[in-house]
Amino acid sequence: MAANVQRHDAKTLIIMRHAEADWGMDDFNRPLTKRGADQASAAGQWLLTSGNVPEMIASSAALRTRQTTTWVSHALGEKAATASLDERLYNAPASAITTAINHAPNTVNSLMVVAHLPGVQDAAMQLMHPDSDYEAVMDISYGFPPASIAVFEVLSDWDELVDGQARLIAFKTF
Repeated sequence: MAANVQRHDAKTLIIMRHAEADWGMDDFNRPLTKRGADQASAAGQWLLTSGNVPEMIASSAALRTRQTTTWVSHALGEKAATASLDERLYNAPASAITTAINHAPNTVNSLMVVAHLPGVQDAAMQLMHPDSDYEAVMDISYGFPPASIAVFEVLSDWDELVDGQARLIAFKTF
């Protein structure tokens, strides 16, 4: 994993897959497992210690993503951003995730999106610039397990971000 070295004019994009969820009920209302809550809390701690604290969080409205966002925010403490729920992010394809990113206010310098497979992995792969960190690229190409986080450096405004323009600088799984 690469060190988090960013240019001062860069924005930070964080794409996260929800933490481990339980089975046995309707998909939208699946809660996190105990392990999932621990994963989300660890992810929030990592975001805090790595300096990747989001100013804005857009989360799928599904229970497991809402709970992931809550545990991440709890770990971020007073630095936690207010999360907005977006029903369009529920099982969203990469194009819908990119659209949500494109609609973020350009005044936001650090944006986090919490959503589902396969959309999170597909969006990360599509947005990835060829100059991304090799190890992180290899990790993300093999899978995007629950509670994984991809951190990107973005040199454009959100509304101008298109495929191939975000430099992957870190990929972490909890």
